[in-house]
Amino acid sequence: FLRMRVKPEEGLEVVATGKITTFANKSSYQIVVESIEPAGVGALMALLEARRRKLAAEGLFDAARKRPLPAFPRRIGLLTSPSGAVVRDVLSVLARRLPLAEIDVLPVPVQGATAASQIRGMLARAIQSERYDVLLIARGGGSLEDLWAFNDEQLARAIAASPIPVVSAIGHETDFSLSDFAADLRAPTPSVAAELLVPDRADLRK
Repeated sequence: FLRMRVKPEEGLEVVATGKITTFANKSSYQIVVESIEPAGVGALMALLEARRRKLAAEGLFDAARKRPLPAFPRRIGLLTSPSGAVVRDVLSVLARRLPLAEIDVLPVPVQGATAASQIRGMLARAIQSERYDVLLIARGGGSLEDLWAFNDEQLARAIAASPIPVVSAIGHETDFSLSDFAADLRAPTPSVAAELLVPDRADLRK
């Protein structure tokens, strides 16, 4: 079983750990890799900046292509881990501000080498369902390696291409990801995202 914190790709420096074996009567060696880790935060930061410049040059992050959020969303799709604190925080804020809004938790892994592809798949299914007025992609804080799934180039493209407005709330206030840049709105935390998604019923009464 190969353990990977991030998915290896061209240009990424990694540290591979495993077993080296030799072939009898041959001057060749083989390494059976058991785990792959990024060589350091610097390598990931360089790769992230290269991706950001590439997508920005294509206009993927332009303010002109951002879609406005609905004023009164009836149904919200929340793409996140079903077991994390994010779910509780978002549901609590929405229940307090506008309990009439329906929210579906769309479970996805938010960390690991396969997380980005699974988030893309869930995003595609949410769009195809035509059920939601707005989608929220969220996870709590973590290291750059922990948040790396949200720096996936194909995920950023999928978010930008979504016909449904997408809000991104990844990590803490100081964290930024390609998903944040590609989304129609970036929120500093999942709780703040929930506040931005719906009006406050107290204000509506006034």
